[in-house]
Amino acid sequence: MDESKARVLENFVDTAGRLLAIPAQHKKRLSVLRWLVEDFEPGRRYPESEVNQIIGRRHWDFAALRRFLVNEELMQRRNSIYWRTGSVPNTGHDPKAWPQP
Repeated sequence: MDESKARVLENFVDTAGRLLAIPAQHKKRLSVLRWLVEDFEPGRRYPESEVNQIIGRRHWDFAALRRFLVNEELMQRRNSIYWRTGSVPNTGHDPKAWPQP
């Protein structure tokens, strides 16, 4: 992690690992979101209720953070199921094991 991202986390995350506030500035918010997405295991599918619970451990506004994670393509969503994409943008390709609508 570079020094500027570490400073952002120092300013927005307390010693207990709770997010103090959601940064308004996009660059800072993106640093926080990249930190937050580390709570999700790559390749695992999560129901929305579990996503809310995981994010809720870090900050009370889990709905906003969940939306930001999807909008920044750090997570993807389909039929209320979420999965982590990391830094790979959404390519529109779902795994073969993905249930059909």
